[in-house]
Formats: sequence, C-alpha cells, structure tokens
Amino acid sequence: MRLFSKLLVANRGEIAVRVARTCRVMGQPTVAIYSEADRDALHVRECDEAELVGPAEAARSYLDVGAIIDAARRSGADAVHPGYGFLSEDAGFAAAVADAGLTFVGPPAAVHARMGDKRGARRIMAAAGVAVVPGYDGDDQSEERLAAEGERIGWPVMIKPSRGGGGKGMRVVGGPSEFEAALQASRREARSAFGDESVILERFVERPRHVEVQVLADAAGAAVHLLERECSIQRRHQKVIEETPSPALTESLRRELCAAALAAARTAGYLNAGTVEFLLDAEGRFYFLEMNTRLQVEHPITEAVTGFDLVRLQLEIAAGRELSFEQSDVVGRGHALECRIYAEDPHAGDLPSAGRVLAFSAPRGPGIRCDEGVATGSDVPVHYDPLVAKLVTWGSDRNELLERTDDALRRTVVLGVATNLPRLRSIVEHAAFRSGEIHTGFIDEHLRELPRPAPPGAALVAAALAALEGLRGGATSSGGAGAPPDPWSERTGWRLGAERPR
Repeated sequence: MRLFSKLLVANRGEIAVRVARTCRVMGQPTVAIYSEADRDALHVRECDEAELVGPAEAARSYLDVGAIIDAARRSGADAVHPGYGFLSEDAGFAAAVADAGLTFVGPPAAVHARMGDKRGARRIMAAAGVAVVPGYDGDDQSEERLAAEGERIGWPVMIKPSRGGGGKGMRVVGGPSEFEAALQASRREARSAFGDESVILERFVERPRHVEVQVLADAAGAAVHLLERECSIQRRHQKVIEETPSPALTESLRRELCAAALAAARTAGYLNAGTVEFLLDAEGRFYFLEMNTRLQVEHPITEAVTGFDLVRLQLEIAAGRELSFEQSDVVGRGHALECRIYAEDPHAGDLPSAGRVLAFSAPRGPGIRCDEGVATGSDVPVHYDPLVAKLVTWGSDRNELLERTDDALRRTVVLGVATNLPRLRSIVEHAAFRSGEIHTGFIDEHLRELPRPAPPGAALVAAALAALEGLRGGATSSGGAGAPPDPWSERTGWRLGAERPR
C-alpha cells in the first residue's frame, strides 16, 4: 500500500503519531520534523526518520515553511501531511509544497484560500442555498459601519475574525456600549494571530449546539459524508468532548444536515478530507458556521462508528486514487466519544501545565482507543498546544458508551503534569450530559458543579516520587553514602535467595 517514496509529517504530538501509525500499517515510510524542544518527543520515535527544523519557538520551527520544505528535500520525501493546527489550513504552505514538486495531503491552496476566509465562505454558502447565521460579511470594515450592522442584526452579536480559528479573537457583545472595546480587542488578537484584522458579525445564537459533518472528495468529483459529530462541550471556544451520533438529531434532520454539508463541499470544489461545521439552535434550525480544510482532532470517533481509516483515505486521495466506496456504503454502528486530555492546571484557571510526564498509562479493553502524543519520560513544552492525548471510546449504544468512558477515564494515569482528567470525569458523570442536554455553554453553565480535583493524596505523591526516581536512574547500592540498595537496578548477577556476589 506504499503510495509515496516518503511522507513528511509536518506536525508534532499526537496527530503526528497518529499519521505515522497508519503509515506503518501501509508500509509507507515517514519523516518526522522536530524542534529543539522536541528532540526526544514520541512522534520523533514513531517515524522512520526525523529532521530538525529549528528552535523551540513555533514561528521558527513548525511554522517555518522554508525550513519544512528544506527538510522534505533533505530526507527525500515526496509528500507532506500537515496534520492539524500549525500550517494545516495555510494556503501559502499548500502552495509552497506544490511549487516544490511535492504532494500536499489535503485540499489545494485555492480551496484553503476560498474557505479559510470566513467572509468569503459565508457568501459562497449563501449562494449555494446553505443557511448561514444572520449577520454581516461586507467589505466595509469601518467601525461606524460595523456598529450600525450590529444594531441591524440585533444584540447580542458575535464578532469573529475573518481568518483563523480556535476561538481566537471571538467576542460576544451584549449591546452598543460594549461594541467599540470588543471590536478593538478582537482586531488586535486577529492581527497578531492571523495577520488580518477584518471581522464578520453574526447574531449570537443562544445555547446552540455545535454539530459538524465529515466529508471526503476525490479528484474525479465523487464526494461522500461520513455522518456527523457533536462538538458542543467546549471551553473558551475550544472543543473538549465530542461524540457521534449527535443526541440532538432525528434521522430526517441528520439527512438534511449531511446533504447541506455535501452541497457545501461541492460548491467549494473540495478535495480530500474536510469538515463542514454548523450551529444548531433550540428549534432544530441549523446554520453554516465554517469549513475546516483539514483533518479534525476528533476524527477518531468517526473512524470508530464507520470503520474507515481517514488518514489512509487522505493518502489515497492525495495519490490520485478514487474513493473505493459510495455513500450507501457508509453506515454508522454504535456510539463513540472522544475526551481530549490536556496538560492544564484546574487550580490555576486551566492554564497550561508544562513539565515532564513522570508516568503515562492508557487504559485497555473493548471499545477503548488512546491516541497519545506523550509517553512516560516525555516533556510537555511551554511552546505548544497542551493536548497530550485523546481517549476514544465506543459502545453499542450510548449507555454502554458512557459506562466505558467513565471506566476508561478512571484508569487513565498521567503523573508529573496537571491535567483536566477530573473535569472530564465530572462532565461525563453529569446528569445533563448523560441525558444529552448539552450546548456550547455547558461547561460555563455548570462550572460550579464540575469540581476541581482535591490535592493529591499520599499514595499518589509516593507513586510520583517513585516514578521520578526511576526516570533519574533510581538509587542503587552504588548511589552514594546512605543510599539504600536497589537489587532491581543491579547488574551483578544478584538473584533472590542467592548469596550476594563478592
């Protein structure tokens, strides 16, 4: 199944590990890139080769287009998989890869440019008959015009940067007195993050659900959807827990939503894997939100219910192959859920928690998968996104799914850095979540009911200290004055019950 001479994975962490593991099954050689902070990272070990691309700062390594292209040339790679984040939705990067004579595993630069601009994407979708949130996407970006449009739309209004994603620069404005300060803050953040301060305005939909549809399209013009994912559990506009199927959709609404997603993909001239995102209001009306022109973090739950390997399909499409199945072949079986495990400190406002992972242990068992980006001894640098792993569970129905998820979360061990594991457990155990009564403000609404973890007990502290000593080499009989003997670290032929060698 080898499709390219070598595939360079232009990313890090769990997604780079994820891509490498599918490639290993296919016999497809891989090349990792790494910064100086990631010399010993798990993704470097999982790939067949590795190329240094710069110092720890992302702007000088994982975001350095020239350094990545040079790494591909040095290694002899003829294809590049961008993963997600970093340069994955950058039209300039896709163009640079193509200009270098390499295959970009994703849509071409023109599609990135077309759908990466939220103003342009809204116009394209509206012209195709796909409903969009009432708002303003015009070229007049003066403060006066935007304020007037806010009045026309009706408060509250959402200010959104025209480019980028991840919730950066988004502001909810409750009335005209708040508008000027919110607009300036949104523009500053958008300019810093995306180099473009233009914005769109949208009516703020109260208590919406965030539902997205996975699509695939090949160069021959065939396009299919792989059902939907519910992504409403969010913190600061970042997804935390995703599941499929969505508890909110009837079969007729599912068909309508997926048909709209395919219409969006065809209108955009889409190629490869992508996701069409929608807001779903309390009355069951859905509105186009945006299109992500890449593989999504939450793609494993789609794989769990459909049986398709999305990374493999991405590679096949990029190599010029046509889709080997039709829409009628896509059948969802059971329910799946993904919990994103972040190195974040719940005692410090969920700020990233950098440091060394003293112990990492993922649960095993039926219906459990863990896509990890770290291992015992890995470092979580301060420079990058703090996602360390994704716990994916499957059940024949939602009740079995939640049972397995709760059990798997209890058996997941991450020592050395603070994580959001306790919060994930409290969400999954919450009565409103179990009944499917969720929306994008769920965490903020129930935050007081989602207890922060208690300080670690003596047993946990002892386990962490033991793990730390193990990473440092431990105390041995030659470890210095007063150090207790450690027979397990000896290499002298010692055996239990035998006389100690002299």
